[in-house]
Amino acid sequence: MSWLEETYARRRERARERAARVPEEVLRERAARVPPPQDFAAALADGATGDIPAVIAEVKFASPSRGMIRAEKDVEAVAAGYARAGAAALSVLTDVRHFGGDPSFVARAKLASGLPVLRKDFLATPYDVVESRAAGADAVLLIARCLEGAELAALLETARGLGMAALVELHGREDLAKTAGLPVTMVGVNHRDLESLAVDPGLSERMAPELPAGAVRVAESGLSTAGDLRRAARLGYGAVLMGTAFMVEPDPGAALSGLLEACRDAR
Repeated sequence: MSWLEETYARRRERARERAARVPEEVLRERAARVPPPQDFAAALADGATGDIPAVIAEVKFASPSRGMIRAEKDVEAVAAGYARAGAAALSVLTDVRHFGGDPSFVARAKLASGLPVLRKDFLATPYDVVESRAAGADAVLLIARCLEGAELAALLETARGLGMAALVELHGREDLAKTAGLPVTMVGVNHRDLESLAVDPGLSERMAPELPAGAVRVAESGLSTAGDLRRAARLGYGAVLMGTAFMVEPDPGAALSGLLEACRDAR
């Protein structure tokens, strides 16, 4: 069993354990008491400016490919800095084991920034999606490679029923096939292979002609320069998701601000 298969098997089991302690009905009651979700897709549309895609800035403190990225888990400072710098939305890692995250980071980042927040984690069951809404998330990441078609459909339906957006992440054509007939409104192409962790920067270009018409397109992983952003825009991607390039810097918000300024200067 690969590390990814092991992770998803563990997540499915833990979702059952959590549901035994806190039934889904109770969790839905909690979700109903939090403020309504912000429109994540609309924020991306508003944040894009033609040749510069909107930036989903990521709050993460570790990763399988880099290990520890940032020792201090200064969620509020990072989130607020991103908002000041011009991020359209945030992606917040909540996985503890591989990314040094915590579900509480969602509400903390949202409160500090005022931006719509995507919960990024290895979500495997509808219970995980309801839990995300109860935590204050406006959107969830669904990794098509790790879900059966029926599972993906169920998670999308749960998110839709809660008024949340879902970013369906693809790593190849076989993942795209799972989305056929599903109400996919945001699709992400991740350049990083989840098993080898190698980056294929040409994947977003190869996938672009086949992506669902009308869906917001997001390029993910391996992006760091103004040239990367402008290339993504030329390929029809309305947004990019970036984290490591910012989080390795002393001031992630300043790093984002500098990148956006470089994009504008390159016009």
